[in-house]
Amino acid sequence: MDIIEKTLRNLSYGLYLIGAEDGGRPCGCIVNTVFQVTSENPIIATSMNKDNYTWELMKKNRRFSVSILSEKTRKEVIQKLGFSSSKDHDKYEGIEYTMQDGLPILKEECSGGLICNIVSVTETPTHMVVLASVEKAIEITNNIPMTYRYYHEVIRGGAPKNAPSYIAPEKQSKPTSGERWVCTVCGYIYEGDLTKEPDDYTCPLCGVDKSNFVKQEDTKAASSASTQKWVCKVCGYIYEGDLTKEPDDYTCPLCGVDKSNFIREE
Repeated sequence: MDIIEKTLRNLSYGLYLIGAEDGGRPCGCIVNTVFQVTSENPIIATSMNKDNYTWELMKKNRRFSVSILSEKTRKEVIQKLGFSSSKDHDKYEGIEYTMQDGLPILKEECSGGLICNIVSVTETPTHMVVLASVEKAIEITNNIPMTYRYYHEVIRGGAPKNAPSYIAPEKQSKPTSGERWVCTVCGYIYEGDLTKEPDDYTCPLCGVDKSNFVKQEDTKAASSASTQKWVCKVCGYIYEGDLTKEPDDYTCPLCGVDKSNFIREE
């Protein structure tokens, strides 16, 4: 990590859902940059990656919503909304939200919501910086707004590749000993004796109960293919095994991209 990257990590961020509308269908994505620019006739600013489908909808409709995530917003909600594209997925399925003036406002323990109209856009090499007037505010809860530091250090969440503060995952050292249990739904790895966890233990990544975990046998006779690791370039998910044997339509269980977005970890 160079000095610029290290210093930029000390900038303060929050966590927000930018909502958009696609023919009546709610869409959106998670961002970490929304801030107030003026107090009178309030103007806010945000930034959107040019490749995001949400940006296409914002540009088309000239309107968007902001949902302010709180420390009580579930991690799995953030992952579902932040690691896949609205173009290919119904990101709001199973998530509590409401439509306000044709735009989605998240109700998953959020601290508040805004309805905004775009007034100007500035282009950068990768992102569009958007200034917007606040048309309406929606009060939801008095929960403490989630900071980006809280998301990373307490919730242990990652950032998708399109995020302005994305940092590529560092290689993990192999555990020296202990059992490993793999969640069959999302691939999360639990290190230790899972049988000692209470019956109501759930996967911290996707929320399923511990009956969905299988013990990963550690054997010296394992083939070299079984020790391969493939890393998703978009969200950092690690696939263990020979990814080339997966069907062509295999997708990352965390963010939904196809297997062409994986690189082998040497």
